[in-house]
Amino acid sequence: MTQLSDFDLGRRARRLRVDTLVRLRWLAVAGQSIAVIVTFFVLEFPLPVGWCFLLIAISAWLNIGLRLRYPVSHRLDDDAAFALLAFDILQLAGLLYLSGGLSNPFSVLVLAPIIISAVSLPWRKTLWLVLLMIASASCLVFWHLALPWFPGQTLDLPFLYLVAIWISIALGACFVAFYASRVAGEARQLSDALAATELVLAREQHLTQLDGLAAAAAHELGTPLATIALVVKEMANLVPQEGLVADDLSLLAQEVKRCRTILSKIASLDKEGVGMLDNMTLGHLIEEVVEPHRHFGVDVKIAALGQLPEPICRRNPGVLYGLGNLVENAVDFAQSVVHIRYEWSAETVAVTIEDDGPGFGADVLNRIGEPYVTSRSGSHGAKSEEGSGLGLGMFIAKTLLERSGGSVNAGNRPEAGAGARLVVIWPRGAFQRRAQPAEDATPPIRQETTN
Repeated sequence: MTQLSDFDLGRRARRLRVDTLVRLRWLAVAGQSIAVIVTFFVLEFPLPVGWCFLLIAISAWLNIGLRLRYPVSHRLDDDAAFALLAFDILQLAGLLYLSGGLSNPFSVLVLAPIIISAVSLPWRKTLWLVLLMIASASCLVFWHLALPWFPGQTLDLPFLYLVAIWISIALGACFVAFYASRVAGEARQLSDALAATELVLAREQHLTQLDGLAAAAAHELGTPLATIALVVKEMANLVPQEGLVADDLSLLAQEVKRCRTILSKIASLDKEGVGMLDNMTLGHLIEEVVEPHRHFGVDVKIAALGQLPEPICRRNPGVLYGLGNLVENAVDFAQSVVHIRYEWSAETVAVTIEDDGPGFGADVLNRIGEPYVTSRSGSHGAKSEEGSGLGLGMFIAKTLLERSGGSVNAGNRPEAGAGARLVVIWPRGAFQRRAQPAEDATPPIRQETTN
């Protein structure tokens, strides 16, 4: 199976853009400048306005430097984004030091860099920013200039009240960081899973395109093969009908005929009409899905049940991949045997996959179908290799099978510790909607085979 961990599923595209940070910092510079101007010039509160504008100017010059250094579309790596957000915390802490510390009503703005980090950076870097913010807030409790107020008056808040503000800011930072990172993490997981699904479909599309290339090659080879056939026929007329040369020419003529037959089949792969590989019965579909998984030391038993003509479907890469993924998971977790039963009626087509492994855990069973849900520990199949088992397999399989019109139901077998059970059900019309009309009817089947 495809190792999806080897591909970048859009993680680089989710890094912070320089333009985003620059715009946010310009907004902060404008807001800080307005606050200082109103406080000092309108309200006429005493304030070290020179130092305040110096800190604001440093932030503005940093923005100008970033704009000159990087293009608008440049995305920062995690370390650079962490450094810029740390600067924002320290710059705001400096302004708060000059304007009353935590008693300043704008002290809550120190949470802004934490929110940005939580939704865009790894949680470890967000944790370091939270600790930096808490350390800065702790210093501001004890060391700060007086809160700007009317001349001749002072507004001194009780120390206990300042401690309460410190606690609220610290708890707010922890809560915001955790909540925002969880929401952003779920969105990233869903985005990765959808990207992985599109990657699988793109690969299947590439395989389909190979049919057209093979057909083109078959047409190109048809002319020289016809020439060879003509030369063989003429040589056969020039040599005795008996003897070693005649036998060799006869064998060569047979092989040429065989090659022409193969090329004619290949040439039909890109046609919309019914081809050798276009339509397949449900039984043939199951056999094709199961065949790659018969060599991992697990007995795969197949049973068929139906009283009507067996349904015929058009080859669908999504269905083949989805069912193949479910069978692979069953083989991975099975102890010794996997049972696959396919049945059909006038209304539905169903495929049931059961194994004798540990079954689904309660925590996994409640989240089947969500991306990055896995409890993999098997050792039979390919996914047990290092670097695999991302938990995307079930999500991709469920997505592809539901796209084909089916539904996937997961659970455990009724017997305690008897293993997992997966049931895929299609309305018969949806299962056959892409098939060409069947030329013949298949008699009722009730059989069982093993590997």
